[in-house]
Amino acid sequence: MNGYVYGAAAGVVLALALLAFGFWGLLLVVVLGAIGAVVGGAVTGRLDLRAAFDAARGRRVG
Repeated sequence: MNGYVYGAAAGVVLALALLAFGFWGLLLVVVLGAIGAVVGGAVTGRLDLRAAFDAARGRRVG
């Protein structure tokens, strides 16, 4: 599957969340999804949190 399919699926899920739970429910779905993505990336090793925090603080990475 390519990016278009993932984007369309995400749009459908967010639209359903908006219809079912309203704006604040949609916001909660987005925030929890982002947290889940960060945790999943850290657990699988695809996201280096230490390097991300260092870059956010302005330290050199690499």
